[in-house]
Amino acid sequence: MNTESYAQAIAQDYGFEPHSVSVKPIGNGHINTTLLLKHSKGAVVVQKLNTQVFPEPDKLVANARKIEQHLKDKRNSGDYALEIIEHIPSVDNTYSVDINGDTWRALVFIGESRSEEVVQSAEQAKTAASAFGQFAAALQDFDADSLYPVIKNFHNLAMRMDMLEQAVAEDKVGRVSEVQEQLAFCRQQMHLVEELALLEGSIPLRPCHNDTKINNMLFSTRDNSAKAVIDLDTCMPGLWLFDFGDMVRTFCSPEAEDSTNLDKVVVREDIFAALVEGYIEPLKEHITAQEKASFWLGAQVMPFMIGVRFLTDYLDGDNYFGIKHPRHNLDRAKNQFALYRSVVAQQDSLKALICNA
Repeated sequence: MNTESYAQAIAQDYGFEPHSVSVKPIGNGHINTTLLLKHSKGAVVVQKLNTQVFPEPDKLVANARKIEQHLKDKRNSGDYALEIIEHIPSVDNTYSVDINGDTWRALVFIGESRSEEVVQSAEQAKTAASAFGQFAAALQDFDADSLYPVIKNFHNLAMRMDMLEQAVAEDKVGRVSEVQEQLAFCRQQMHLVEELALLEGSIPLRPCHNDTKINNMLFSTRDNSAKAVIDLDTCMPGLWLFDFGDMVRTFCSPEAEDSTNLDKVVVREDIFAALVEGYIEPLKEHITAQEKASFWLGAQVMPFMIGVRFLTDYLDGDNYFGIKHPRHNLDRAKNQFALYRSVVAQQDSLKALICNA
């Protein structure tokens, strides 16, 4: 089916006039296909879920709807100020539909908003980090165990390293010989696996966003304030250190995550300071001292781990992350390893910012 045929099929499933709809791509996600569908009465976001990545899409939707309802309750009681991404029911009152063997869903479109790919200022970083902090604070009394782990071991660094070694052993597309430098570097970072293991059981399991990229937060086009936290696909039980670390990796570099200008892939200390302040302030009533201290480990682990994942996908033939050219995942991996090196190089000043928050 072409895009127009999908649009008409989705329109029928959701009760829109099929011949009045139009669609265009929206967002820059690596995994799902996301479109803005305009119809005679407005617009909705429609999304084809990647069932290779999310083999149980109904459980993904169920997770997101639980989060939606909790946030709506918080908002109704005055304890959450941001707008909320909500699923739209189909004409059959389901929250996902099957079209030609693909799983699609429809989401409320939040207008007068925009996303960013690269943080432009410390003020912008603080605004976005505060939004993710408010999101986490609103969920601190939500039962994390009620969420289904849609991607098991998502932030399990030990498993990610094992997967890398498996990809090396199989060398499916003959690329191992060209990445020896990157592989040697990865093998030198096993201390991070050991440090994470030492934390196990000592900090609380939380309901986490697990993908706190800057482009998963919407800014208001009116006043640049925080509008909404979006993309709840990977909301699962987890640790706040990973959400913090994912902000470090996507907020702090002045370059996009696939930039090949590696000498410019560095942590901007003013941006790091802003996200520390923005994220921790809403959590002050809930966070433990050891949990806050663990954020330094998160700042190191997340750039390194996503780099490992990009490198693994490159060796595996680019089956997970969407690519725009053959070396895209390798470029991404090198970029993230450069950012990790920058984090480590600035350890004294960056770690102090967390300790003093």
